[in-house]
Amino acid sequence: MELHEKLDNYCERVGPEFWSEPLNAMTNAAFLIAALAAFLIWRRKTPNDLAGFGLIVVLAAIGIGSFLFHTFATRWASLADVIPIAIFIHFYLFLALNRFLQLQWWAALGIVIAFFAVTPFAGQAIAPLVGSSAGYVPALLAIFVVGILFVPKNQKLGLQVLLTGLVFLASLTFRTMDEPLCVHLAFGTHFLWHVLNGVVLFLLIRVLILQRAR
Repeated sequence: MELHEKLDNYCERVGPEFWSEPLNAMTNAAFLIAALAAFLIWRRKTPNDLAGFGLIVVLAAIGIGSFLFHTFATRWASLADVIPIAIFIHFYLFLALNRFLQLQWWAALGIVIAFFAVTPFAGQAIAPLVGSSAGYVPALLAIFVVGILFVPKNQKLGLQVLLTGLVFLASLTFRTMDEPLCVHLAFGTHFLWHVLNGVVLFLLIRVLILQRAR
């Protein structure tokens, strides 16, 4: 695999130049704004929670990595994009299982490992329906499952997790529709995935902070 190989994965990209995806590149600011907003809440409510701070750092890394991918558009930039996302998904799931659902750390870790192992196969099965967005569907389902199980323990925060799942569903829809709508919308819809995902990740971290601050 050539790490400097150029990729053309999104509707907006029309050439190999750095600014060939201006909307997709600039909307990564949503992740940095979300990280800053989450940091301000974290500093005020749970400044000793290093796990929460770690998630905020990963959130900022998602914004930087995605910016690199939508500008350089190479395989190495793709890795800079997807690795922080994968870290956030699995680390957050572990914390949610441990803190929201009150599972022992070893049980939460076991579920996360199983989730990691099953996700690629689930993605392959769903790919004919949602294309390249299939890999995110297990994360969407995980949000809803955790939210449903969290509601009896904390109705307010559990409902916030479920609401976040709905925002993520809308976000994933825009990501999926980027290519099908390309002939009608030259700049695509992927940039809306960035904007809404910034909201999603902020809301998830906010719930984690509020639950920890109780």
